[in-house]
Formats: sequence, structure tokens, C-alpha cells
Amino acid sequence: MAPKIKRLWSRIVLKLRKLKGSPHSVAAGLACGVAISFTPFVGLHFVLAALTALATRGNVLASALGTAAGNPWTFPFIWISVFYTGRVFLGEEYAGHVHIDFLHFFEESMRALMTFDFSLFFREIWPILWPMMVGCIPYYIVAWLVTYYLCRGILEDISRRGAKRKEKL
Repeated sequence: MAPKIKRLWSRIVLKLRKLKGSPHSVAAGLACGVAISFTPFVGLHFVLAALTALATRGNVLASALGTAAGNPWTFPFIWISVFYTGRVFLGEEYAGHVHIDFLHFFEESMRALMTFDFSLFFREIWPILWPMMVGCIPYYIVAWLVTYYLCRGILEDISRRGAKRKEKL
């Protein structure tokens, strides 16, 4: 592993280890945050991550940290992936060629929500939002499971090593 990546990884693990809670709690919270990053509900990720963390008895602060998986560098890839996955799942009706301008999509979403313009919402937003909502489901599940089991395993291993060190003293 490159020195910078190894140092970054060590800092992340150290921060997670310092969070209060069991390995399950921290891992579930982190997994909720990472998984929520795959949903198209930008602006609600912190709230949705906290709610799902509470539902899974996860650490809410860890869920907030997990939402960092969705950031300006990853969102374009996430949005395109979930949109096209959703189109595949929805079949022929959504299989046509559609030019997607995500900036326009989010601007129109905000305008529709702020003005309660439901005709704008269903004309401009829904044809993109619906495939994204459907397409995010498999990514959400995989991201949650991978993050949870990796994080839990790492935190349990650290706890075991700490317990062994204490026994030796």
C-alpha cells in the first residue's frame, strides 16, 4: 500500500475506533452512511443515514462519517450507475436514449420542491428520479453489506489485539 493511502487508512480506522459503541454499532452506522450515498436524495443524506442508523442500532456519528463516500468526485459515477441500472430494471419503457444533465435535474428539483410545482416535478424530475430510486437498491444493499462486514471485522480484530495486550500486562 502506498504510504499516503496507508496513513489515510490508519487515520480512518483510528477515528472509527474512538467512536463510542460496539463494533456492530459503529460498523452499522458507517454502513448506513455509505449506503445512503447511493440514493438520489442529495441534501437528505445525513438525515436518512441517521434514521437508518437508528433503525439498525448503529452509531449516528459513524453514519454521518459514512456519507463522505458520496462526494463531488464520486457522485457523478454513482448517479450515472444508479440511473442506468434503474433503466435496465424498469425495462423497455425507460430504455430509450435520454440526455441527462444532472445540474439541470437538481436545479429543477429544487424549483419544483420550493414552489410545490407538481406538474414540473412529474414532467422534468420523475423520469430521471424513478430510475435512480430503483437503480440505487442493489448498490445500497451491496455497499451496506461490504462496509458493515469489513468495518466490523477490523474493529473486532483491533479489540481482540487490545485485549491480548492488556492480558500481557
